Amino acid sequence: MTLLALFPLLYSVCVLILTYSPVSCFTSPAPAAAEVCTLRNSFQPGFVSKGDYVIGGIFPLHYNQEIFDPRAFRWALTMRLAVEEINQSPELLPNYTLGYKIFDSCAYPLTGQRAALAVLNGQSADDSPTCSGASPLLAIIGESGSAQSIVVSRILQPFKIPMISYFSSCACLADRKKYPNFFRVIPNDDYQVKAIAQLLVRFNWTWVGIVLGDHQYGRSAVQGLLRALQGTKVCVAYQEMIPLLYSRQRALQIISTARVVVVFSAEGEMTPFLRDYMTQNITGIQWVASEAWVTASVFTGSQYYPYLGGTIGDYLKTVNPQMYPNNSLVHELWEALYGCSSASSGSQLPPCSGQESLLEQHSAYMNTSSTRVSYNVYKAVYAIAHSLHNLLLCQPDSGPFPNNSLFLGISCYLLVFKLQYYLQEVKFNIAGDEMSFDSMGDSIPYYDIINWQRGTGGNIEFVNVGVFDGTKPAGEELVIQEDRIIWTGHQSEVPVSVCSTSCLPGSRKAVRRGEPVCCFDCLLCDSGKISNQTNSIECTVCPEDFWSNKDRTACIPKKVEFLGYDSLGIALTVISVVGACLTIAVFGVFFYHRNTPIVRVNNSELSFFILFALMLCFLCCLVFIGEPTSWSCMLRHTAFSITFSLCISCILGKTLVVLAAFTATRPGDNIMKWLGPRQQKAIIFSCTLVQVVICAAWLIDTPPFPSRNTQYESSKIILECSVGSTLAFWCVLGYIGLQACLCFVLAFLARKLPGNFNEAKFITFSILIFCAVWLAFIPAYISSPGKYADAVESFAILASSFGLLFCLFAPKCYIILLKPEKNTKQHLMGNKKK
Repeated sequence: MTLLALFPLLYSVCVLILTYSPVSCFTSPAPAAAEVCTLRNSFQPGFVSKGDYVIGGIFPLHYNQEIFDPRAFRWALTMRLAVEEINQSPELLPNYTLGYKIFDSCAYPLTGQRAALAVLNGQSADDSPTCSGASPLLAIIGESGSAQSIVVSRILQPFKIPMISYFSSCACLADRKKYPNFFRVIPNDDYQVKAIAQLLVRFNWTWVGIVLGDHQYGRSAVQGLLRALQGTKVCVAYQEMIPLLYSRQRALQIISTARVVVVFSAEGEMTPFLRDYMTQNITGIQWVASEAWVTASVFTGSQYYPYLGGTIGDYLKTVNPQMYPNNSLVHELWEALYGCSSASSGSQLPPCSGQESLLEQHSAYMNTSSTRVSYNVYKAVYAIAHSLHNLLLCQPDSGPFPNNSLFLGISCYLLVFKLQYYLQEVKFNIAGDEMSFDSMGDSIPYYDIINWQRGTGGNIEFVNVGVFDGTKPAGEELVIQEDRIIWTGHQSEVPVSVCSTSCLPGSRKAVRRGEPVCCFDCLLCDSGKISNQTNSIECTVCPEDFWSNKDRTACIPKKVEFLGYDSLGIALTVISVVGACLTIAVFGVFFYHRNTPIVRVNNSELSFFILFALMLCFLCCLVFIGEPTSWSCMLRHTAFSITFSLCISCILGKTLVVLAAFTATRPGDNIMKWLGPRQQKAIIFSCTLVQVVICAAWLIDTPPFPSRNTQYESSKIILECSVGSTLAFWCVLGYIGLQACLCFVLAFLARKLPGNFNEAKFITFSILIFCAVWLAFIPAYISSPGKYADAVESFAILASSFGLLFCLFAPKCYIILLKPEKNTKQHLMGNKKK
């Protein structure tokens, strides 16, 4: 900003400023300026001390101009202490003295502005009768609140007077273009909100409320916190502002479901708010306090307490009304601490005895274990002293201003201008604490994390439970000792503050429409998907050979299913073995009675072939049980198709023989010569050979093979035998069906042939059962899943085999074993003598 642009501002403030104003030097002669710049109003400082260079101090000694604040009074005394130590130091500013003027801002921006102008003016009109004089003011220590510091900094900016704040942490003040002369010994709020954001994330507080004061500090801090929380899981339940003109009714409306509340407010605003809040008997709220109102050591380490705490404590005890009889602030301190007044104060309170002593119970004034702000004031004074010391050591035509003389007497304006440069570069140590400013005028960010705990006497104790060091790498700044923390309600467990309870593993979050992302429903993962973390956004699909467990928390190998030796497999095995044993038993009966008429009439050789084929049919069912392999898959369908083809071929041959035997009894028939033993074997061999050829072509071209079916049921892997060629499979079944149909037709034609034992009738029944079983098998096979398809096929083989065995051989065995008197040729042929 150019000098011309500043003229209107300078002219407007000249009415109030008496001692130093460049306007008078450019606008009018000195006498006229004196008439214009007459001091119209006075604003007396609380403490004054003359010196070669004067430092101004602005402190909120009153709140709302009525309530005296002993704590702020202690800060002012700390400034006095620091100045007196520097004046007595032989090493720092030798041969020079510092003076001070301490004013009260009443914690209000307009009053702070008035205090800043009063610091510039001087104590009275006698000090500087015209605006042409140079102000001896070197720098200002202040202000406490960010709103007040903004006003004061703008007032001081045209005069290049540096200002060091001990308690204004608003990030907005780091703007060097707007506040080029502003410094502070308290960390920037950007670090504070970063620390608070990490605290919220650390303890999984995802649903928090924010309360702020109606000023720039509160608004800027909330904006910074919201930026710091971006990308985290923390949601803001509400933002409520404590009104500047405090309203109890409005304050009590700041209630929400959030159990964790972050507060960015000044102490004066927060005190009545908390008092009214406590009257509602609301419990379970975990407050997270900013440095502006927590009355404990937040960002200075405990190593400073012995150094500064004892010094300040001794110094505070020297203050009493007898030592400062004309200082109204000391009298107000005694009224606030003891409820008594001195004779000169004119108060209505009882008179003080003069023997009162400052006790530790006066914590607002004497609590030297909480010296965080006092220590800031102390550092600010020493920062100015070291900067001035470095400036005074600089020789003419050297240093950062080689073209300008450094003789300080020629211009106080030049002095404060050069002092700001040295203040920017200053670096010194106090009790091991390194002090310096960065390019934005901020100090090193360091916070103590304080936990309010109830002491043994019922008083509040401030326990250090962690630190936040802004100089460390990202992610390593915050260190917390959680075991030392006592949470709200005297609980040792971390309070929970969430809009929705966490989704357990096995479920996922479903955000509610129109609500913050922290408000959600928990939905169970679909089958085949899992979530093994809390609050999963989506469920993960299991790999192909895996499936989700019951809780949807892990992928487990899919259950492999095949017709094994379980209850179903064992039952089929037993039935198969029983069927084979019965077939062998029938074979033994027939072989033992092979010379009897019933065996010989029914062609014993063909009967033995049929029994052999049926035994193989029963046994081939065993190939379907067990884990499918390449060999078992090829044997399954080929073995049962060839054995059944052999069996049906034998029955077909037997049907032809029976039909020919009865038709050959008619005169002139000679059909039996075409159905001799050799012809019968040729029929059986040729019919079976066709099936063998089909199976051989099947195995050569596209043989059956084991496969893993994951499509039918997603949660299982079905081990089955793929038929390879569907055409070959249905050709095999079709050929057996063709044989059975031909056999059924021939047997049906011979069903009414004479004789008490009509073999054609039994063949008809057996083939009828066979066809019924296999016709039912086809739809059942197609619709059966997994191992049940193999079980259906095995059942069809066993049922048809038992049907053939019982229909063809049970009647014969009945006659052989139980009715031997009917085992004669005459009875079997049905002949009677007439």
